[in-house]
Amino acid sequence: MEMYRTEEKVISWLAEKAKKISGRNLLIAAPFIWICLFFICPCLILIKISFSESVIASPPYTSIIDWISGYMLQIRITLGNYMVLFTDEMYIRGFITSVLIAGTSTACCLIIGFPMAHAIARSSEKIRSILLMLVVLPFWTSFLIRVYAWIMLLSPCGFINSLLMKFHLIDAPLQLMNNSFAACIGIIYAYLPFMIFPLYSAIEKIDYSLIEAAYDLGGSPITAFFSIIVPLSAPGLYAGSALVFVPAIGEFVIPELLGGAQTLTIGRLVWNEFFGNMSWPTAASLSIVLLIFVVFPIVFTQKRREIKLLSKD
Repeated sequence: MEMYRTEEKVISWLAEKAKKISGRNLLIAAPFIWICLFFICPCLILIKISFSESVIASPPYTSIIDWISGYMLQIRITLGNYMVLFTDEMYIRGFITSVLIAGTSTACCLIIGFPMAHAIARSSEKIRSILLMLVVLPFWTSFLIRVYAWIMLLSPCGFINSLLMKFHLIDAPLQLMNNSFAACIGIIYAYLPFMIFPLYSAIEKIDYSLIEAAYDLGGSPITAFFSIIVPLSAPGLYAGSALVFVPAIGEFVIPELLGGAQTLTIGRLVWNEFFGNMSWPTAASLSIVLLIFVVFPIVFTQKRREIKLLSKD
C-alpha cells in the first residue's frame, strides 16, 4: 500500500512539472538543443581528435581513452598537434594569410556596403524593394557558378585582360588570378550582401531629424555622418563585420579556385590535412585554434558592449 502511494506522489510530481513546461519554454529550448547537437557535440569530437595521435588505420587516429587489463583506465593526451601549429612556418604563414585576406575583405565590404545600405535606407519604398531584390539576386544562382564566373573574368584570357588588350592599354595579360587579390575579390563579391543587410537594418531605424538638427547647429555633412550615422549604425556594423570576417577566415572554395597554390589559408590547410595527408589530429587542432581565435574575440566584444549598455542605464 505504501508503494502505491509513493508511485502516486511521483506521478503527481511529474504531472506538475509537465504543466510548468509551457510552449514558450519548449520554443526557447529548441535553439539550445540545435546548438548542442550541431555545434557543441562536433566541437567536443574535434577536441578529442586533436589530442590523439595520427596512425595508418581507420579511423586514422588513436583513442585517448583505453582500458588496460579490463579494469584500468588509461588516458593519453598528445599536445604535439598544437605545438606544431605555433612552430611550423607553413601553419603560421597560412594563419597570417587568412587573417589578412579576411580582414581586407571585411574592410572592403564595409567601405562598399555602407554607402549602398545608406542609399537603400534613404530611397523610397518602391525603389527600396527593387534595390533589396538586386542585393539578394546573386543568391539565386549557385555559389560555385558565381566563383567560376570570376575565373572567366580574371583569367589571362578572360574578359578583363581581353578588353584591356583590345584597347591597347596593356601589352601582356595581367596576373589577376592565383593570388591573394583574386581571393579577396571573390570573398568581397560573395559576402557583400551579409554586410549590406545588417547595415541597412540599423540605418533604417535612425531618426533623420537628428541629422537635420546637426545641420541647423552648423555641422557639416561629414561631421553629421561620423557623429550621428556611424554611432547609431554601430550594431549593424559589428554584425555585418562578424558575418563577413568569420566565414571568410575559414573559407576554402574561393582561395582554392581563385587564389591558387600560392594562397595558403587555414581552410586549405585543414582540407589538405584531412584529405591529403590523412592527419586528422592536426586538422582538428587547426580547426579548434581557428574557432578559439574567431569566437572568443566576438564573445568578449559582445560582453563589453553589454556592460557599457548596463552602465549607461
